[in-house]
Amino acid sequence: MGHPDFRVGGRIFATLGYENEGRGVLLLSPEEQQEMISQHPKMFEPVPGGWGRRGSTQVVLARITRAVLKAAMRKAWQRKASKRLSKPQRVPR
Repeated sequence: MGHPDFRVGGRIFATLGYENEGRGVLLLSPEEQQEMISQHPKMFEPVPGGWGRRGSTQVVLARITRAVLKAAMRKAWQRKASKRLSKPQRVPR
């Protein structure tokens, strides 16, 4: 599609440069999108149109903090990763 993307298991969960070099997009659920926007309205906004209503969320890269971006990317990754991959793993002692 002409812009970098992040994938897990062949499925895209985030992209950079969508419509604008200063933005990225995370593929969240509509509920996760609403949570992110309500907590950080200057950092997130829905993608216009139907994609946005389904959870595609623009990230304003100049305004987002590393901690918030990490948490949001983790949500997007977990949503697209298989249940086996996204389940917390026990580390043997």
